[in-house]
Amino acid sequence: MKTKDFYYELPQELIAQTPIPQRDSSRLMYLQKQTGTWSHLHFYDLPSLLQPGDCLVLNDSKVLPARLLGYRMPSGGAVELVLLKDKGDDIWECLARPGRRLQPGAKVQFGNGLLRGEIVEKSEGGTRLVRFSYEGIFLELLEQLGKMPLPPYITTELKDGNRYQTVYSKELGSAAAPTAGLHFTEELLKKLEQMGVSLAYITLHVGLGTFRPVKADKIEDHEMHAEFCRIPKETADCINETKKRGGRVICVGTTSCRTLESFSKADGTVEETAGWTDIFIYPGYRFKVLDGLITNFHLPESTLLMLVSAVAGREQIMNAYAEAVKEKYRFFSFGDAMILL
Repeated sequence: MKTKDFYYELPQELIAQTPIPQRDSSRLMYLQKQTGTWSHLHFYDLPSLLQPGDCLVLNDSKVLPARLLGYRMPSGGAVELVLLKDKGDDIWECLARPGRRLQPGAKVQFGNGLLRGEIVEKSEGGTRLVRFSYEGIFLELLEQLGKMPLPPYITTELKDGNRYQTVYSKELGSAAAPTAGLHFTEELLKKLEQMGVSLAYITLHVGLGTFRPVKADKIEDHEMHAEFCRIPKETADCINETKKRGGRVICVGTTSCRTLESFSKADGTVEETAGWTDIFIYPGYRFKVLDGLITNFHLPESTLLMLVSAVAGREQIMNAYAEAVKEKYRFFSFGDAMILL
């Protein structure tokens, strides 16, 4: 398939710049994947679409406040680092600006010297390996000094960092939020449990590679980035029991989907596991676990749009996206949601 087959026109004003006041008041497009028909709801209507015995699989990864604004030493020139991956021994792979000034040997500081860093290596792709020095606990300093690393299409400052976290986020490690989960409130989750829907949690730490555009003409030639994920025993048991009872496994977000599909067996069962995944799901893929998907509206020509198209078919998804544009849905991370059942 061609990358251009997943292009659509999106007016700039439909890219949501800020979250709406109430998480579950976002709009929800319900797409029936067998027929391609859709209806327009709100996220708080989700209980009407689920059944007792269904299992929702949610990603409990928490976004690191990984954007650091500081200065070069001794010149005082402004610098920005975005932490991508912990390489161990206080060394992190980072995006760095201005890159031309941050060559190996350059030194930077943040928070008036509470956190200091030295560029030790320039990596392939232009990232930098930075060795940090500090007193105390690194993650606590990061909570104090760091800002949320919002996607490049969001240019408005986020006033409340918690709105870029899900209400169930727990495991620090993501460079971007698993945004399908941003619509849930604690009250909505409780309501779903009370009606007999099981909640199961996986962890996939989202990397900024999720925003990397597909540059290959043929999608099969695209090389996916790798991300770390984990399936706990209680989640594996819940999914297997749901399947055995004839219930549906509904993934909240492409991250939950990729985790389960990466480590499931041919018969759709899963076991407790942890590891790295670079699975690339696009039309033609045969799902082993997933019965339904809750997701946001994704960038044109993105791997996420290709995954969603694998669930319900490219033509049906592109028609649904055209409808969402016509109805002025809000797109991307702080935008509205879609459920495919």
